[in-house]
Amino acid sequence: MDPKRLSSSSQQQVRLRKKRTKREWRPLEDRSCTDLPWFLLFTVFCVGMGSICGFTIVTGGAARLVFGYDSYGNTCGRRNEQIEGVKLSGLDHRDRKFVFFLDPCNIDIVQRKIKSMALCVSLCPTEELKTYQDLKRFAMVNGSELCSYELAGHKYPGLPERFTKCPKLPVPPSKPLPVFNRCTPVDISCYAKFAEAVVTFVGDNSVLHRLIAGVAASKEIIIGLCVLALVLSMILMVIIRYISAILVWILTSLVVLGSLAGTSVLWWLYIDHRLYGNDTSSKAAKETKEEVEITRDSGQALLVYAVAATVFTIILLLLMLFMRKRVALTIALFHVAGKVFIHLPLLTLQPFVTFLALLLFWIYWILVLLFLGTTGNPVQNEETGLTEFRLTGPLQYLTWYHAVGLVWISEFILACQQMTVAGAVVTYYFTRDKNRLPVTPILSSVLRLVRYHLGTVAKGSFIITLVKIPRLILMYIHNQLKGKENACARCLLKTCICCLWCLEKCLNYLNQNAYAATAINSTSFCTSARDAFVILVENALRVATINAVGDFVLFLGKILIVTSTAFAGVLLLNYQRDYAEWLLPLIIVCLFSFLVAHCFLSIFEIVVDVLFLCFAIDTKYNDGTPGKEFFMDKALMEFVESSRRLERAVERGRSRVKEVASEGAEMKPMAPGTSSA
Repeated sequence: MDPKRLSSSSQQQVRLRKKRTKREWRPLEDRSCTDLPWFLLFTVFCVGMGSICGFTIVTGGAARLVFGYDSYGNTCGRRNEQIEGVKLSGLDHRDRKFVFFLDPCNIDIVQRKIKSMALCVSLCPTEELKTYQDLKRFAMVNGSELCSYELAGHKYPGLPERFTKCPKLPVPPSKPLPVFNRCTPVDISCYAKFAEAVVTFVGDNSVLHRLIAGVAASKEIIIGLCVLALVLSMILMVIIRYISAILVWILTSLVVLGSLAGTSVLWWLYIDHRLYGNDTSSKAAKETKEEVEITRDSGQALLVYAVAATVFTIILLLLMLFMRKRVALTIALFHVAGKVFIHLPLLTLQPFVTFLALLLFWIYWILVLLFLGTTGNPVQNEETGLTEFRLTGPLQYLTWYHAVGLVWISEFILACQQMTVAGAVVTYYFTRDKNRLPVTPILSSVLRLVRYHLGTVAKGSFIITLVKIPRLILMYIHNQLKGKENACARCLLKTCICCLWCLEKCLNYLNQNAYAATAINSTSFCTSARDAFVILVENALRVATINAVGDFVLFLGKILIVTSTAFAGVLLLNYQRDYAEWLLPLIIVCLFSFLVAHCFLSIFEIVVDVLFLCFAIDTKYNDGTPGKEFFMDKALMEFVESSRRLERAVERGRSRVKEVASEGAEMKPMAPGTSSA
């Protein structure tokens, strides 16, 4: 073979390889799995979470929670094995399926549990038992003995142990819970202490009863108003592109007018103070030295405030002047984001899907946590002598593992939402002909996420977890030491919590842009985060403007939804004259409407951020010439064209100034005496 041919072919292969490895900022059809080790690590972690649930089921913790157990370690409704060192354990309770507490009203508010002996009984008392004779008759008739197992039912009235091993009289009527077989008093007035600890602002029980009655009576209106808030949120995401310009310029005008008014008032107060001081100069001799110093200090303070306000106003006006183009970009992005929701209507379902996934996971997590509370080795409480089940040794770290799982998997679900929305928006942006969009871009984005990018999402959510867990631990320490630590320690704790919170917010924003870069280039998390960070730094002023102005506009949108729902609630609740207490229903409706508005407008915010990243990439790598056509929407194209016209006008002005300066430099001064000629 000719060596020249070999060398030329190898050079072509190198060029082809370079061409392939060079990333183009547009969605790739040929994708590959990203951050596969992190996907495997997350899978192993989830298997560990499932293993904890399996461990609690195998060791009987789940059964003890569902069926209940007595103070001797026996599970109700089952045949039990003998526990070493515990009397009355290992009993056959297959005919005793309900847990009965001897003193159900003895509640430990701090530990949030009932401090009472528990027994397995075959029937809960449905009527009030006032005497030990009633206890005996209940045991003889129904076969359900409510005293400790070693006491015979027909001997209850005469036994000396009846005061400690029989229920506290009178025994209130009770009913078993539907799933958890506990005998619960029908009259919950005995839980008044616990209610007072939870609801400390209610001093009169009648007020609480009226509020609850108002909620129960107006439940249909509450449901209707919640649906109204849902509909308003969905409508606002579509029409916000039409009102965003009005909101932005109203905000800008209010900020400018507010700063000018504040500065004017401060200068007026200072001038009035000086004039007042001059008019009363004759009275100054009668004033004491301290009063003169106070007057002088007040004048100096007003002067400092007025000067500071003037400087702030001038800086603000200059910022508004130089950043007006970036404000126009924010309006254009809001306009395009509204179009995105029209072309991708399934985006409106993302909050529902995410909330449902989080709700199911949280229910599972709480259930397993309760299982862990009844799992472990039987231990006798030294204070009460009752048998409890506790995790000892290395098993006690299962609770910590479970707690980390709560944070990581919750963040993972939220990150999946961000990646799904980013993938759909990226597909929309980089498709020139919007009529050729995929049938379901959202489902296509979900499939790409599940097939290729779960590892990237797992890594990003783990980074947030590493920051959030220390912050939560510090918040717990701060609450536990409230009133005990000194001022320096309290300030240090709050500073650390604040710094971690700021770091978490910054990482959340960077992660969101990294997911968008992964959706475009199919690169790993670190590579995508680096590329997105470079783009954001190059457009730092635009990012600051969009986040400041855009966030405030979205906040105004949330307030608009809450106030509209509250106004409708006032009209409806006031129309129903029977509802004397409608304050609590109105508060519930307002909280729900704010939560719904926040969920929906958070999706809108993600869309705007992804659109900005795509726009920044588009303007960096394309210029509108043949072969480098823009992908952007018409509204963004108009913004680019107006920016270019402004830049050309500025360049022409600069060139004219340079020409005038050069002509002036070429003119030579006339020689002396030539004027007389």
